Parts: sequence; structure tokens; C-alpha cells
Amino acid sequence: MTSTINLLNNNRPTQESAIFAGGCFWCTEAVFLELEGVLKVEPGYIGGQTSNPTYNEICKGTTGHAEAIKITFDSQIISFGELLEVFFATHDPTTLNRQGNDIGTQYRSEVFYTNENQKALAHKYIELLNNKFTFGKPIVTMVSEASHFYNAEDYHHNYYNQNKSQGYCSYVITPKIDKLRNKFQSKLKNKNEHTNR
Repeated sequence: MTSTINLLNNNRPTQESAIFAGGCFWCTEAVFLELEGVLKVEPGYIGGQTSNPTYNEICKGTTGHAEAIKITFDSQIISFGELLEVFFATHDPTTLNRQGNDIGTQYRSEVFYTNENQKALAHKYIELLNNKFTFGKPIVTMVSEASHFYNAEDYHHNYYNQNKSQGYCSYVITPKIDKLRNKFQSKLKNKNEHTNR
């Protein structure tokens, strides 16, 4: 009996998925690709009413979708709670349908949970941040059950790392990466390459 239980525990999958929308997915993808335990990050679209939406349609804000990322992670290395901590620390969860100059429902802040535990953790963490008045104003991040996730077009994948010199990347994404590396150095894949500034 014991050997059977151990076998079951050893074979328990540790890969999970998390889906976050926090503004432009070029930004969020770049942030989460840096984290140890994150196996894959896919930019895409979720939460709307149109099937197979395109980037051009999303940019018009008429499909109801959010630009989002689907993170595949090893829960024995990084937890969903730790991903939530990074998510809220690297975007503004107090601005409705907006991140900086990116305005529209496609840039909303939203956690799309894939199980009841993620749902409970997201609500509890938002409550904690609000009670501490961490951001100086109420959090508007929504928590919704994950619906169909549509992968974005190929050229959006790993966008920041392939276009670092592009203006948006330099002025918007690089500061987010610097903030991540300063605040969450212990969670980075390449800890020794990044020192606190």
C-alpha cells in the first residue's frame, strides 16, 4: 500500500497553467520569462466573444478580449502565489482598462483562474493588498474563470527579447524588467547575472 501511495505522489504532475492580463502582453511575457520555474509563456487573447480574434481586431477593442499571457510553470519551483506577487508588482492594478498610454478594455487587469484554488488565492491576495492600501487606491483587477485562450500571432512570441532596441521596448518594457530584477532577484532563472542596483 505504501509503495502505491509513493508511486502516485511521485507521478503527480507539477506543471500548472496561470493566465494573467496586465496590459500589453509584450510586457507581461518578458517579465515572466525571467522567472525560475516558468517553463513557457505564450501571449494571446482571452475573455471575449469573437472566435479566433486577430491582433488587429483586438487593438480596436471591439472583441471583448484582453491581451494576456498563459504561463506554464513547475509548481514545485514557483507557486501560483509567487506568480501573483510578481504580477501585481509589475503592472498598475488600480487603473481601469489602462496601463500607461495603452488604453482600452484589451489592456485591463485580470486574473483568469484555471482551478478553484487559484480563484481563492487571487481573491485573498487582492484583499490583502487592498487592506494594506499597498497602491494608495483600490485594486480594479478582475478575477474570472478562464475561457478559451487564443494564441497570438507568431511575431508576438518572445517579442521583447527579439526587439529590445525598439522604442516601446526600451521605454516601457526595459524599466519593468529592471524593477523585476531588483525586487525579485531570488526568483530569477539567472540569479548570478543580475545584481541589485
